[in-house]
Amino acid sequence: MLQETPQEETPPSKEPDSRPTEPVLYLLAGKIGAGKSTLAAKLAERPKTFLFSEDVLLNELYPGEIDDISDYIRSSIRLKYALKDHIARLLKSGFSVVLDFPANTPDSRRWGRELFETAKVPHELHFLDIPNTICKSRLRARNKTGDHPYKASDAEFDMFSRFFIPPMPGEGFNVIRHVK
Repeated sequence: MLQETPQEETPPSKEPDSRPTEPVLYLLAGKIGAGKSTLAAKLAERPKTFLFSEDVLLNELYPGEIDDISDYIRSSIRLKYALKDHIARLLKSGFSVVLDFPANTPDSRRWGRELFETAKVPHELHFLDIPNTICKSRLRARNKTGDHPYKASDAEFDMFSRFFIPPMPGEGFNVIRHVK
């Protein structure tokens, strides 16, 4: 008589990701505090996936040098230029890349487009469409923890949010919209 081996059940949150393992470029759009870094970390848990965090890299490369929006723009452009070929090579080599860089304007999304078109890989643009009140609440909580390399005030949130332009259908991205 055969004995049946008990089958182990894996809770849904522990199941392995069943997505294809082909390389993908993951882009993120959303206001400060929308949850871009949290989602980026989750996406980067997938096998053969690298995470690049703009905030972490800027903080390490330019400590104490980013005091206003013009410093941020200048430093961000330099960083993107320096990483462009490295990221394209990773994608071409079969690795996925998560860019925790705000793809918050058509110009910033253009850089992402150049990457996935150069590497000839699919992409996903995750748009975190979260209300300002929730973003500000998360921002304040994040500021209190001290875990994030940059603190932003409500006034800075408002200033940066003025530049935010959600992805539009005519831009031709594969948008995955997250709402709260």
